[in-house]
Amino acid sequence: MAEKEPMIVIKKVTNVVGGGHGGAWKVAFADFMTAMMAFFLVMWLVNATEDVKQNVSDYFSTPSIIEYNFSNYGVELTLEKLFLDLMNEPLRFFEQFITPVDHTPNIMMMGTKKIVMHHIAEKLGDKAENVVINEDQISFDIPADVIFFKGTAKPSGEFIPIMEQLKGLTEGLEDSNIFIDSEILKSDVSDNSANTAKNVAEERLDLVLRKVEVSLENDTVDIYGKAAVDESYDSKTRRESRNGYIKIKIKQKATRSDGRKQRKIESVFGEKNEDLSVYDNFVKQISSSKKNQ
Repeated sequence: MAEKEPMIVIKKVTNVVGGGHGGAWKVAFADFMTAMMAFFLVMWLVNATEDVKQNVSDYFSTPSIIEYNFSNYGVELTLEKLFLDLMNEPLRFFEQFITPVDHTPNIMMMGTKKIVMHHIAEKLGDKAENVVINEDQISFDIPADVIFFKGTAKPSGEFIPIMEQLKGLTEGLEDSNIFIDSEILKSDVSDNSANTAKNVAEERLDLVLRKVEVSLENDTVDIYGKAAVDESYDSKTRRESRNGYIKIKIKQKATRSDGRKQRKIESVFGEKNEDLSVYDNFVKQISSSKKNQ
């Protein structure tokens, strides 16, 4: 019987190189970006002031201002503000993640008109009238009858609470001017005298000026005041019961104290347009297609 021929097995080993659409590069790229981010953060912290370094050390014991913004302004306004900070001042964007919530905000640096309006409403509510917000200034009126008794400079029971609320808008200001006008109608005082009305307006101005001035945290803010008597009465624009007004205007200075250009208050996104919602349009298209079937 003939012997069987040995079986020859040939094993081929083929090395397959990952194509251009492999995913391995993504991991390496993510690691690289993480390392770069850490590098820039370290470089920033090395050159940071002692106050910023203290904020970093306090980070793990206090909630950040980002959390405060989310809880008070909501997701939409907070993300809008963060986007503007990232585009205009990247270092400020990263600084907010480590700034403790007890940091006093500067209303002139809040980015958008909607956020500023929300902040004023949060602090003063309906006590602030005729609110106007421009790119470099904010103005609003506080009816004098809310904080003073009619025809006098005697503070009412609401004077201290409202001054504390006003403090929340002015104390964190930097590189700005505050203008406070005390206006009163001649007919508001008991003797209908222009001199008496002028004295009342000046006394009211002095009380409000002192409250605002002592609350300021930065010496780059200047405060000015003016008392005025309106001897006419226009029933179309004023109500006699208003007892005059305390007018507040906050205006940025031309440049910051360090010479940098001031950041303007923007209205980048405008009003919300429901017609531009991708989700809503998608639902409408689905509903329309089902009806046509």
